[in-house]
Amino acid sequence: MEFLETYHLLGLTLGICTFIIIGVFHPIVIKSEYYFGVRCWWVFLILGIVGAALSVWASSIFASTLLGVFSFTSFWAILEIHEQQDRVRKGWFPRNPKRIYPFDKPSESRKVK
Repeated sequence: MEFLETYHLLGLTLGICTFIIIGVFHPIVIKSEYYFGVRCWWVFLILGIVGAALSVWASSIFASTLLGVFSFTSFWAILEIHEQQDRVRKGWFPRNPKRIYPFDKPSESRKVK
């Protein structure tokens, strides 16, 4: 940590770590929507709350900042997972053939007679 502060690299390092955190969350959101749909939004909510609490608890500014970035990236994922479902509906991303989507039209085979 002293090295980063001495050579004024703390901001650059935080920027790189922020970029990595956001980059890791992108495929997580895509895969989460593919396998679980939007019903897994609460997992991201819990991760965000835990990250925020740990950010307040952390004594290091570096750790606190990274936990804050993680926390708000988790909160962002809640919105993004709903938007991912819209992208799937538009055909921009593949659908999971094992799931029934809420925007699917009921077919004749699914209607109760």
